[in-house]
Amino acid sequence: MSSSIPDLVYTITVWAIPVLFAITLHEAAHGWVANKLGDPTAKNLGRITINPIKHIDPMGTVVVPIFLAMVSGFIMGWAKPVPVDARYFKSPLLDMALVAVAGPASNFIMACFWAMFIQLAAALLPVSHLLVFLADVGEKGIYINVILMVLNLLPIPPLDGGRVVTGILPPAIAVQYMRLERFGMLIILLLLVSGLLGKILWPLVLHFVKLISTIFGL
Repeated sequence: MSSSIPDLVYTITVWAIPVLFAITLHEAAHGWVANKLGDPTAKNLGRITINPIKHIDPMGTVVVPIFLAMVSGFIMGWAKPVPVDARYFKSPLLDMALVAVAGPASNFIMACFWAMFIQLAAALLPVSHLLVFLADVGEKGIYINVILMVLNLLPIPPLDGGRVVTGILPPAIAVQYMRLERFGMLIILLLLVSGLLGKILWPLVLHFVKLISTIFGL
């Protein structure tokens, strides 16, 4: 373990709320847009909600984040994917792309929310341990949402970006592109192990964090 128990508790505490909201609202956004486009599957399953219990994946929402907190001080996770039935859509490929982009869009909105949260806390509270704690939570909220947004927009099926690309390609090419999905997680894993994923993600993450910080005067 790389940190003491108090440090570990603090790390889990400042990351837990932003991570939970980031992955919960990401999935709820998919379901909300799918429902608006005619697919009631997520609504019927009670998945269009900010109640995290409905979205928790035991491994991705609990085990992996705690493990990462113990070994690295950084937390990442995932929720149960919201089921979407494209047979309800009038334009299946295009509508699936709209459903897909809703998740990353929700993360960008949440990153902006956390920036406003920091501003509000600074305006209402005196300099104190509480203010430092809340600012830390807000900073983590910005980073985790930007990371999830950028990661999910990579054009690799089954990530959201892969589904967006599928939706804008000509149908014949889209069908061929969708076949990459069976290898998608392997591709992501290879990018991660090789270090290329970080080299791709971090410049984009830092760009969007700087953009949000500039917009909100942080």
